[in-house]
Amino acid sequence: MAGHTVGLAAWPSMNTAFRTTVPIFLLAAASAFAGGGSVKLIPNVQPSQKVEYLIRYQSSRNVKIDGTFVAPMTPTSGQIDSRALLQIEILDVQPEGNTVALHAQATFLTLDSGASPTKLEDKPSDLQRRPGDSENKSIEFTISPEGLVQKVQGLDSFPPEQQQAWQEWVARFALAWTFPRDGVKQGEKWKSEQPENAAVPIAGLHWERESSYVGNEPCRAAPLSAAGVASSSAAPADSCAVVLTTATLKQNSSSKDATPEDFKLHDLRTSGTAKGRNEIIAYISLQTGLLVRATETASQSMDVVVALADRSNSVHYNVNASSHSEVLLVTDSPAPRP
Repeated sequence: MAGHTVGLAAWPSMNTAFRTTVPIFLLAAASAFAGGGSVKLIPNVQPSQKVEYLIRYQSSRNVKIDGTFVAPMTPTSGQIDSRALLQIEILDVQPEGNTVALHAQATFLTLDSGASPTKLEDKPSDLQRRPGDSENKSIEFTISPEGLVQKVQGLDSFPPEQQQAWQEWVARFALAWTFPRDGVKQGEKWKSEQPENAAVPIAGLHWERESSYVGNEPCRAAPLSAAGVASSSAAPADSCAVVLTTATLKQNSSSKDATPEDFKLHDLRTSGTAKGRNEIIAYISLQTGLLVRATETASQSMDVVVALADRSNSVHYNVNASSHSEVLLVTDSPAPRP
């Protein structure tokens, strides 16, 4: 996912939205090469296949409020620092032209939402495979041939940290569905736009996204120890396509009148601006089409005044947010302890 408002998501309805600035696209992938040196990246997966990902997500949101009037969906400051081990089981695969539709379910094997190290490779204190509150629960979802995440079931039964971890995984796993359907070549760049559909108080927001296939590099899934440590592997290296994506949040509405329709329904008027920039580096296996590793850094801000329609009362919100996430494909064989 090249752009998203989870960092900006000060309003609760944004927090529960899927990081949908892509909207959520599935990873396109595969080991087939088209003519002219192009590669199509379509995941080569089968029903009953399971893969596991280690996810780390950190975010910080600072909200300053000036005014006594409290609008609906009031934003709040907050921080998230979580690590999770997520197992994905493929339930069904339906090829359709150059793409596929997938039906899958995600199950959490671990969650650590306390203070933790700054890198996935650092040893966490208690990230281990263990039963817990999430045992026997899963998130079931379908990816349409157009790359939309649909028929999501079970997500609301998980705590916010796990919901966020799953959203981080699906956003990264889904990124390459935004790639040209006929394949891409090394050195090629491409652009796209996507409207921002989350319930933010600024109308007319959209993401301008630019991606480039910068080259191929060795890559491999990381062994995971019983203590949850992702370490280097001595297994033969795979080859991954490395794709750099930058997304910039743009505003089409006037800063003097930026009221979205859902705010008008509450007899509110808004004015202000929003901006943001997200950068993603993704490593996608040329052999299996699976996402092997991805990192995203996001920085977003919003300065908005929300007022009653008659301007009799108003409140000024200034929101600054940043986030960093890492998603890493892991093997289920424990690495030897030193």
